[in-house]
Amino acid sequence: MKVLEKKIKADVCDAPNSRIDHDKGHELIKYLIIGVVFGIVFVKAEIISWFRIQEMFRLQSFFMYGVIGSAIVTGLISIQLIKRLGIKTIHGEAINIPTKEFKKGQIIGGFIFGLGWALTGACPGPLFAQIGSGFTVIFITFLSAIAGTWVYGKFSDKLPN
Repeated sequence: MKVLEKKIKADVCDAPNSRIDHDKGHELIKYLIIGVVFGIVFVKAEIISWFRIQEMFRLQSFFMYGVIGSAIVTGLISIQLIKRLGIKTIHGEAINIPTKEFKKGQIIGGFIFGLGWALTGACPGPLFAQIGSGFTVIFITFLSAIAGTWVYGKFSDKLPN
């Protein structure tokens, strides 16, 4: 029965992280390299700059809105290409992108996320780049993000999600 389940799972990929059976520890280095390159791009583009983030929240600069907007457009185009062209993973699996329904908890969560972002000048992506750049005070933000994730996981069944 497990062989059949494994065969079914091998044909459809719901998330790249479900491919643990194919990735050996030494093969995970490619993700580290991509993360480092991504962090360097964040630093060079000033996306991790607290001042750039404050400019965005004070509506003083279009820079961060342009970055976020271009990421949204790139994501939309990429998802449409995957769906319409039937693009498969590197291992030949079909990519399943489930539809998501809107829930009121997303508004509350988005507000809390935005408030934390405005106060700390960091969201989860740039956190690691900020730490890597030597902004050690960001460890407090990092630990707060971990704690918030844990609290949400612990109480998610009681929250309006």
